[in-house]
Amino acid sequence: MYYNGIYHEFYQYNPSGSLWGNIVWGHSVSTDLVNWIPLEAAIERDTPSDINGCWTGSATILSGDQPVIIYTGADKENRQLQNIVLPKNRSDPYLREWTKAGNNPVIQPVGPGLNSSQFRDPTTGWIGPDGLWRIAVGAELNGYGAALLYKSEDFLEWTRVDHPLYSSNASSMWECPDFFAVLPGNNSGLDLSAAIPNGAKHVLKMSLDSCDKYMIGVYDLKRDAFVPDTVLDDRRLWSRIDYGNFYASKSFFDSKKGRRIIWGWTNETDSSSDDVAKGWAGIHAIPRTIWLDSYGKQLRQWPVEEIESLRTNEISHHGLVLKKGDLFEIKGTDTSQADVEIDFELTSIESADPFDSSWLLDVEKHCREAGASVDGGIGPFGLVVLASDNMEEHTAVHFRVYKSQKNYMILMCSDLRRSSLRPGLYTPAYGGFFEFDLEKERKISLRTLIDRSAVESFGGGGRVCIMARVYPVALVDDGGTHMYAFNNGSTTVGVPQLRAWSMRKAQVNVKRG
Repeated sequence: MYYNGIYHEFYQYNPSGSLWGNIVWGHSVSTDLVNWIPLEAAIERDTPSDINGCWTGSATILSGDQPVIIYTGADKENRQLQNIVLPKNRSDPYLREWTKAGNNPVIQPVGPGLNSSQFRDPTTGWIGPDGLWRIAVGAELNGYGAALLYKSEDFLEWTRVDHPLYSSNASSMWECPDFFAVLPGNNSGLDLSAAIPNGAKHVLKMSLDSCDKYMIGVYDLKRDAFVPDTVLDDRRLWSRIDYGNFYASKSFFDSKKGRRIIWGWTNETDSSSDDVAKGWAGIHAIPRTIWLDSYGKQLRQWPVEEIESLRTNEISHHGLVLKKGDLFEIKGTDTSQADVEIDFELTSIESADPFDSSWLLDVEKHCREAGASVDGGIGPFGLVVLASDNMEEHTAVHFRVYKSQKNYMILMCSDLRRSSLRPGLYTPAYGGFFEFDLEKERKISLRTLIDRSAVESFGGGGRVCIMARVYPVALVDDGGTHMYAFNNGSTTVGVPQLRAWSMRKAQVNVKRG
């Protein structure tokens, strides 16, 4: 949350070690979303309604500038219960101490069809049609996924509404739901505590199947329910926030800059023994501005502008031409900590291969079959990062262009299969599709942020985002890796602009004094 000039990040934290368990709320603060100061835990496991863990929740700013957090706790029977905490001293700029409400738990898992062990992760509050506060809680309702709806006058006493905000029989339990308003084509954010303008859409996001999915629709004030624009019975076709290693994301309205920011968690993909040896596990992806495209059909995301303050030693190239088989080395940049922006321009769109809609059901399978070395009509072209001298290790982030009946479909893959020579790692080929009007827009952009084990990529101006974790031996052995732009497709691809920066190290949770 953003409050009185300070960004606060709360996160699931085990103070006893780098394996899962003993979960409390860690707390860090920042003035720029880049450099973070660690504080003591904000919420500890010390009452009957959270003794078995303080799990996910959300912050809301009430009228009178009053911050409040509602979160899930687990009791001794492992029932999931919703609890409230309030800052002990609002004049403390860091809000170090939080006090639990006397009437906790404020919401219990009671009611027909509820599973008491699948009832968690309350959202940020919003004002309903009757002027009362609303929140949604992720749940399994009669065996299906649901965002249950609750209302309150004071944020302390809650009543369950007789219908969910939305539910779907296409899936089971929804974790970490998020509900927020967006304006088509407007990349400024909307504050849910304020009046929502005409023409706004609403987004319902949920975490399931190890990824974050979302629906776009309207919040029907008469029915007090979310109505999606499109209902897809096969959840494999639901839109995704990120097509890689990105889960449990949460968005908030940044009143400082009038934008909505979303953050996701990305876990380790090596082993538990590696986590113990490192002494830490799990990172957060870079905060992203999130907005709705002008067609009102797709969310777009972009790293917050503050991250650019870490850029140094810019190198740039203009007017490059990549023929089939070309590999252009990007030199002069710290390849292990870099920010790369590259525009690819198609010289011709005649030879695009036909699109097969069945690929949408398993894009990762298609990325494995259509890898960076498999030539196509247009593409693969893109970036190779964290490559060893002999290319035995490398991560490829690349595009292919397909012609569908109506438009062009761009496949973006982040292929980790050769990212490391180490055994026992999870190395998938992540991928997602986005629709693109190549008649109108001939340039396809790629931005990739590399931070040692993190490779975070944004394709087509943030239409597809892929967060990945890699563990190359080359980084540990001699610190030397390479980065290339490449094209293995039959069609020549131009690069009108390529810019790359070395990235300075941010101060993240460094103890001071």
